[in-house]
Amino acid sequence: MGFELSLLLLGLPVMFAAGWLLSRFDIKQLKRESRESPKAYFKGLNLLLNEQHDKAIDAFIEAVQNDPDTSELHFALGNLFRRRGEFERAVRVHEHLLSRGDLPRADRDRAQHALAQDFMKAGLFDRAEQAFRALMGTPFETDARLALLTLYERSRDWRAAIETASALQMVGAGSFASRIAHYWCELAQEADDHGQPAEADTALQHAREASPGSPRALLTLGQRSARAGEHAAALVHWNSLRSRDPGAFALIAQDYAASAKAASRKSEGAAVLADAYAATPGMDLLRAMAALDASPATAKQRLIEHLQRAPTLSAAQEALKGDPAAMASPPIAKGIAAAVSHAAAPLQRFRCAACGFEAQRYFWQCPGCMSWDSFPPRRLDEL
Repeated sequence: MGFELSLLLLGLPVMFAAGWLLSRFDIKQLKRESRESPKAYFKGLNLLLNEQHDKAIDAFIEAVQNDPDTSELHFALGNLFRRRGEFERAVRVHEHLLSRGDLPRADRDRAQHALAQDFMKAGLFDRAEQAFRALMGTPFETDARLALLTLYERSRDWRAAIETASALQMVGAGSFASRIAHYWCELAQEADDHGQPAEADTALQHAREASPGSPRALLTLGQRSARAGEHAAALVHWNSLRSRDPGAFALIAQDYAASAKAASRKSEGAAVLADAYAATPGMDLLRAMAALDASPATAKQRLIEHLQRAPTLSAAQEALKGDPAAMASPPIAKGIAAAVSHAAAPLQRFRCAACGFEAQRYFWQCPGCMSWDSFPPRRLDEL
């Protein structure tokens, strides 16, 4: 027992000395690694913050060459290349990251996401789709589906868009009901263009199931009924549209007037249009009302009142259409003058050629970008 105690007492100084030596070694190693850390990386960050992108890229390239195993440097460099539009170089950086066998799973997913963004920005949609699909089951899955949705909309692949939007809605990424209804309406239009009415009917039914209040679906159903000569059915669809979305009703106001005539329901149609105009006055509704009114004097009086209420260029154009002598009428002349004045106001300004700042008066130095002599001495409507 005494022998073991003496050995322990002798060993304690040895263990202490070894620990001290190891700690000194760790400190020296840490200092050496700190000294050897890529100064070019910090230089690149500084240049990037100062928006000197060319010099920042050179600094990051130097940093990557000095420390090729640092993934963060690769990500920074790849993102810089993408922002500058050098997509081929960005792809090479991110593909190099993915080729590394020692890359952690989180960084691998991040590199895959960056690569997909490179392809998307470069317009390589087929490769972008494959890259985004490879992200399913990763933390980037929702972002990938959102990007795929944009891609499918661009390529007008409506069925793939429906599938993707439905998946996003199921995982709680937001409500996509309205967009899904639009996709089905696009498919209905394609089916009609190809002479496939049954497929169009099915697509519109799906649109209404996806979003029962979809104004586009109701509008399209009415237009299809009108083209088929079923004007009473068209009026039913459009009346439903008006109750759900009064603003969208103006888009088919003149179609509504034509169907009301064809269905021998002029008085009913005129009353509906008058109510819609009272709620949201507009030239489309006013023209539709005129189409159902046999009295030119009444139509002219409505136009005068509209010019007083909403002096727009469209109203002024309608007042002059087919009757240049209308200018002689004081109410119409006054309304036209107010419409032209209202429309011209945004153009009676000076605009800085450097930054686009607009002002009512002329400036020698732009208040927006502080450039000198950047205002052309002519207003916008004279350029």
